[in-house]
This record gives sequence, C-alpha cells and structure tokens, in this order.
Amino acid sequence: MLAAILAATPLMGQSPNYGVGRSPTPEEIKSWDISIGPDGRELPPGEGRAVEGKEVYTRRCADCHGSEGQGGDQGEALVGGEGTLDTPKPVKTVGSYWPYATTLWDYINRAMPFDSPGSLTHKQVYALVAYLLYLNGIIEEEEVINAQTLPQVRMPNREGFVPDPRPDVGRTDQSQKN
Repeated sequence: MLAAILAATPLMGQSPNYGVGRSPTPEEIKSWDISIGPDGRELPPGEGRAVEGKEVYTRRCADCHGSEGQGGDQGEALVGGEGTLDTPKPVKTVGSYWPYATTLWDYINRAMPFDSPGSLTHKQVYALVAYLLYLNGIIEEEEVINAQTLPQVRMPNREGFVPDPRPDVGRTDQSQKN
C-alpha cells in the first residue's frame, strides 16, 4: 500500500483542471506588453515639448515632486544631484542617475501619477519627459521628444552602469563594444 501511494505521489503533483480562468486573448496580451527598452523600439506614436510638459507637471506631479522637481513631502527629487553619485549621500535624479531617457518614459507611463498610474496619454508622457529632461539641462525647451528623438537623448550617467553579462538577458549595442 505504501509503495502504491509513493508511486502515485508524482502524479498528484500535476495540477488538476478546475475550470477556473481562461487563456488571455491576443488583444489582452498586447495591452500588457508595455515594456520600453533602451533603444525605444517599443515607443508608441506621439510627441511632446517641455512647454507642454510643464502644464501637465504642474497639474499632476508638483504636489508630490515639488514645483520645480526639487522633491516634496511625498515624492523624490527629479532634478539636481549632479556630481553626487560618488559621495556618501548620492542624490539619484533623472539628470544624475538614469542611464536612458526611454526608461523615464516607460516609468512615467506605467507608474505615474502615483494616485492614478497609467492614466496619462502618450502625448502627456512625452511632454512630461521633455519637461524633466529640460529641467535637468539635457535638452532645449522647444525640442520635440517622440519615438525617434527620445532614444537619441544622451543621458549624463549613460556610462555609469556596468553591462549585464548574463547570456539570458541579451546584450545591448553598448555591452557588445566592451
């Protein structure tokens, strides 16, 4: 009897079908596939400028991050921090720490504003990214940010990260040069 139970144990490890749930549709899968890589291939259509982004920032971001991105009671600083990363108290902001501007777009699109993540239009996200890049002195105020121009933005800390050598994560053009 014990031998029969032990022999059946691996079979009991298989999940039974309870008839709960369903496979997602192709449309649902596409709606969840929102990751934007450093090269920006996945960026959607749209564009924005810092002047437009300031309006969105004032309405949706300033309460947490301060009127000029300096940080607030609830949100981190988004501006400043240059030259602090190798000090005992580094200030990690968009301008001092982030290696890719496309990552900024991805984060804002998915996670902001805090009280309503994912509620911004693509145009608003592009405009906010332009505004934050402008506040950090990375682009000009009237520069257009879109799916073509954003991946070309050279962030100040681009070279401050070590490429990931694991074979399962793929290699970026930068890591192949090393």
